[in-house]
Amino acid sequence: MKLMNIHIPLLLLLFLTGACGTKKTDSTSETLSDDALLDTVQRRTFNYFWDGAEPNSGLARERIHMDGIYPENDQNIVTSGGSGFGIMAVLAGIDRGYVTRDEGLARMERIVSFLETADRFHGAYPHWWYGDTGRVKPFGQKDNGGDLVETAFVMQALLAVHQYYANGNPQEKALAARIDKLWREVDWNFYRQGDQNVLYWHWSPEYGWEMDFPVHGYNECLIMYILAAASPTHGVPAAVYHEGWAQNGAIVSPHKVENIELHLRYQGTKAGPLFWAQYSFLGLDPNGLEDEYCPGYFGEMRNLTLVNRAYCIRNPKHYKGFGPDCWGLTASYSVNGYAAHAPNEHDDRGVISPTASLSSIVYTPEYSLQVMRHLYGMGDKVFGPYGFYDAFSETDNWYPQRYLAIDQGPIAVMIENYRSGLLWKLFMSHPDVQQGLQKLGFTTRQAETTK
Repeated sequence: MKLMNIHIPLLLLLFLTGACGTKKTDSTSETLSDDALLDTVQRRTFNYFWDGAEPNSGLARERIHMDGIYPENDQNIVTSGGSGFGIMAVLAGIDRGYVTRDEGLARMERIVSFLETADRFHGAYPHWWYGDTGRVKPFGQKDNGGDLVETAFVMQALLAVHQYYANGNPQEKALAARIDKLWREVDWNFYRQGDQNVLYWHWSPEYGWEMDFPVHGYNECLIMYILAAASPTHGVPAAVYHEGWAQNGAIVSPHKVENIELHLRYQGTKAGPLFWAQYSFLGLDPNGLEDEYCPGYFGEMRNLTLVNRAYCIRNPKHYKGFGPDCWGLTASYSVNGYAAHAPNEHDDRGVISPTASLSSIVYTPEYSLQVMRHLYGMGDKVFGPYGFYDAFSETDNWYPQRYLAIDQGPIAVMIENYRSGLLWKLFMSHPDVQQGLQKLGFTTRQAETTK
């Protein structure tokens, strides 16, 4: 009998934790300590990127469907951005002893070997690869080249790994040196499309700049601009950040949503989906971080999270299940395809995406733990071998047993940052990162309290 890529050790783990074919009761959830609950969720989510990884590359599969149904025949497609998040999740798992340091190093070496030979476009990675060959799989007809945003998510992870191994044994130092080479080879300047003071998301060897997507803030792409400025070989001028991302100050737009203050302009909406509060801050520490456009990124992202929660509690469309213990709107699977759920009536489809609230634990620990405990109490309806399934809707009685890498990764990473700050400490310690932040005028002050 085919066991759908679940390895024997994982089956043993499921048996021992009582999660295979069983339902947690609310009382079980309530008696588990916060630390035990966090570790259970982090370990299980880590397994997406460990046992569930594509075997040749060691990177994250774009999706894992427990029903074995892949309409696009993409079971072994690997994702660059989701893999960046997964690399950080694996690094945290190594540090916590979920696997041995030797096992972790071997996996990181396999990943870096793949990244050294896989398709790149002026140093930038595509959105998707075929995991067995490293050749690009188009994300769309014209999206078959470099994706600078996804590349930034990979580099955010690799710089953290670099710092983890840079002072290690000779084998670890050698891996750090290989990572440094990959980092230095990304040509951020090329993606200015002729030295414009803005970064473009895509370039294709076949279609050139036809995707035509200059990136302005605020959204999930802040990390791209910081890394572009930080590069020691292809660093962009500070004007690219100030004119492109911040649009000469137009990014500042104080307003209220759900009677909660926000300071920045959110592209196309008054308050964005919660991945906008997470992807750039998996390595970039928001605590005490500020620049001329935002008086405090931690406070801004916390308020964005609180807007999301308040909207779900108000629940203007009267969806079943929404409330203080079940909130969280972000990009995820949806009842009818994929959707960017957000806290407004147009983009709210009655779908809860666990990654939204759980990956916000660094901003709203008490409220996020309340959701985590509630979801854990729902048992295997929403919790499977690789952690919480991607999304569900009680209104539509829709509980697909399916995962997406880009949603699983932030859960494990932000739980670790909440528990220890590990990924923040590693990424922020890189001297190029510090140089890039200084170049753009970022400062840090006494950190806000996250616990």
